[in-house]
Amino acid sequence: QLNCLVKLVTLHGIPKDLDNYPKDLLLFLSPSDYAATGSCVQYFAQVGKANLDVLQRESSQRKELLSEALTCLKMPGTEVNEQNAEILGHLICDLGGEYIKSSGGNLLKQLIQCGSFLPDQEEAIRSVISSGNTTFGPPVEWSAFTLDELSGLIPVLDHSILQKIPK
Repeated sequence: QLNCLVKLVTLHGIPKDLDNYPKDLLLFLSPSDYAATGSCVQYFAQVGKANLDVLQRESSQRKELLSEALTCLKMPGTEVNEQNAEILGHLICDLGGEYIKSSGGNLLKQLIQCGSFLPDQEEAIRSVISSGNTTFGPPVEWSAFTLDELSGLIPVLDHSILQKIPK
C-alpha cells in the first residue's frame, strides 16, 4: 500500500512538503528523489523515525537504506557518534556487531528500541555492557533505575552480566 501511495504522491514530481507525509512513505523513496526537498542527512533523519518493520529485516531494500545512510553521513569507519546515531534513528537496529562494538555506549539508548537482534548484535551489546565503559557504568553499579532504562536490552544479557547486578 505504501509503495502504491508513494507512486501517487510523486506522480507529478516530488512534493515540496514531503516532510508532512507519513515517515513510512519515505522508505519507498530514494535519497535522490528526496534531494529536491532537502539534504540526504535530512532524509535519513526522517527515515530514522519511520517504522522499519514495514520492510522485512534482511530485505535488500532495508540493507540498501542503511548503506546509503552510512554513505550520506560520511562515517570514516564503524564508529557511530551520538549525533549520527540520532540521525540514523531506527536504522541503528540494522547495524552489525562491529558498529555496536566500535561505538561503545553511543548506541545503547537507541538499541533499546529494537524489537530483536541478530546473534552478532547480541554479542556486541554484551561486550559493550560488560566493559562498563558506558553512561550506565559497570553492571556491579546498576540500580533498579538503570535496569528500567535498559529494559529493551535485558533479554540480551547473559548470566555473566546478570550475576554482577546488585540485588
